[in-house]
Amino acid sequence: MTSQMRKWALAGAAAAFAMTLADIAGSFAPAVSFVSEAQARIGRPATPGSVAGVARRTTRRVVRRSSIYVATLPAACARTSVNGTVVWRCGGAYYQPYGGRYVVVYID
Repeated sequence: MTSQMRKWALAGAAAAFAMTLADIAGSFAPAVSFVSEAQARIGRPATPGSVAGVARRTTRRVVRRSSIYVATLPAACARTSVNGTVVWRCGGAYYQPYGGRYVVVYID
């Protein structure tokens, strides 16, 4: 091992030791810790309490797709919106556009 490699290894070991020591001290004095408490911010898309996340989950729970596809809609269908999702109501059945065809969806 060359002297330069020894110096880098020693510096790395010292840095790792210092970070470990600071993290241990952080449990006693939070201002010293490298890792603070995790906090979810309301309004960020990835947080569970965000408006976007709630709307996405609500729509997902209300409109469920089936595995039944049709090429064209039946006669006398009306376009409607359910929680911001566009669906077509044809009698008692609902259809959602999907890839050039329509899929039967269930509204809960």
